[in-house]
Amino acid sequence: MNTFKYALRVFAFVLLLLTSARAQTPMALLHDVGVEQKLNAQVPQSLVFTDETGTQVHLSELQRGKPILLILVQYRCPSLCTAILNDSLSTLKVIPQELGRDYDVWVVSFDPKETAQLAAEKKKGYVNSYVRVHPNAADVSGGWHFLTGNAENIATLTETVGYRYRWDEATQQYIHPSALILLTPEARVSRYFFGIDYDPTDVRLSLVEASHGSIGTLTDRILLFCYHYDPATGRYGLVVINLLRVASGLTVILLGAGIALLWRADRRRTHRLMQQIAGGSP
Repeated sequence: MNTFKYALRVFAFVLLLLTSARAQTPMALLHDVGVEQKLNAQVPQSLVFTDETGTQVHLSELQRGKPILLILVQYRCPSLCTAILNDSLSTLKVIPQELGRDYDVWVVSFDPKETAQLAAEKKKGYVNSYVRVHPNAADVSGGWHFLTGNAENIATLTETVGYRYRWDEATQQYIHPSALILLTPEARVSRYFFGIDYDPTDVRLSLVEASHGSIGTLTDRILLFCYHYDPATGRYGLVVINLLRVASGLTVILLGAGIALLWRADRRRTHRLMQQIAGGSP
């Protein structure tokens, strides 16, 4: 995404917040809105939601031994939520891991008034868009769930993962943060990604890490060694100390190889000298 497009989205979000604050100060409006990182928190598997087909399911039924990307949105939201879903889709299209095979996605509405029919409409559009880029993807629909639920289950889920939002009576809209939340296959919180325009490398590495190394290539594992997740930014940064360790290890290996080659060359020279001496003796 280019910088201009990103700036426009940020401006639109800020404008929405300021417009919503007609009767209150922006700080008061945002006081209870944000993301409290709760790494390793266990999402209750007994929570019940309704999937896009209208079927009630426990979250435990949706777990398939894969990392889970949790996206909290309001389906009818015309601004930020659409940007979150669109940018998530853009990132998922380009990472090497395949949706449905290597990881699943749970999109959950935090608006208890939204219906399974609305969820189904959203799912159809996003799944079709993903499949156009990955026509051979085997189980996209089975791994991508669009869920709705009642107020109690939504509150428990959002509180567990530290996602804080509020209803603004002045504008009759939800004010909420923008974040993707990655869960391990056991549905424990693994990583947070903030804002919009999610970096594919960050998402790719986090999926490998959340899967305990069960997905991803050797290159991914090497990159994980060199990069470290920063909870403050929700991004992976280069770790100098690990690079120094790698460089030191390579230096030791090269030195060892060099010494071995020199030793073998010296042995060959000594052997040839001994043969010459033996050949010239009476």
